[in-house]
Amino acid sequence: MDGPFSMVPSMYTDSHCHLNFPELRSQLPAVLQAMAAAQVERALCICTTLEEFDDVHSLARDHANLWCTVGVHPDNEGVQEPTLDDLLQRASRGRVVGIGETGLDYYRLGERTVADMAWQRDRYRTHIEAGRQLDLPLVIHTRSASEDTLAILRESGGFGSGAGAGASGRSRGVFHCFTETREVARAALDMDFYISFSGIITFRNATDLRDVVRFVPLDRVLIETDSPYLAPVPHRGKTNSPAYVPHVASQVAELKGLSADAVAEATSRNFEQLFSGVVP
Repeated sequence: MDGPFSMVPSMYTDSHCHLNFPELRSQLPAVLQAMAAAQVERALCICTTLEEFDDVHSLARDHANLWCTVGVHPDNEGVQEPTLDDLLQRASRGRVVGIGETGLDYYRLGERTVADMAWQRDRYRTHIEAGRQLDLPLVIHTRSASEDTLAILRESGGFGSGAGAGASGRSRGVFHCFTETREVARAALDMDFYISFSGIITFRNATDLRDVVRFVPLDRVLIETDSPYLAPVPHRGKTNSPAYVPHVASQVAELKGLSADAVAEATSRNFEQLFSGVVP
């Protein structure tokens, strides 16, 4: 496929990282050099607050192999609340190729109830509407909230048609750093969403998640690091980096009985398919 994401086979794509976070931003030249050495051709830098957007966007603007998103993470409180116009304006800039990280996170409710998290659901709906209006993919985070995450997507009134292809007025995207059940994966796939797996699938206690990897068709799989977090084995406990995404590919390959090169090629092609038609 020609276009902004044309690539050489067997190169890797990190579909979700946070290169603006201090652990990586402070050593960016070394991070980019390590990516190149590991054959990680490109990476998508994910925005988690409006306050950080300019920094995230500058990474994509200044480096030909980086792109970015705009969004406010569901778990971020005490930050600028995004309006629809906030998202639309920023997402219209060059090299912004997705909306998110968005979704729902009920993991840290504390003394609050799910009813108290209406602000998260409202924020999520704002992101979905921005994606629909601009026909940009959603980067979805869900933790301890999969039922509501899926239900609100269904409320959006339509989904992509065929392998995540864009269609005006419809929702499409990826469930990133997937840690949910096979049933949640099936529901996401039924709505034409992709599933992205991180280094968690290499962890010893991730047996159930590895079963989900086996279940999800290769043409719907993305791989990511979510760096600087969740470094895969054999680097677990260290600062994660896009250079480590081949370890995720290797685990996917082992589970599916494929070569790492086949997984690298397929997941990079899937990345292109999801973000097709976007001109940075």
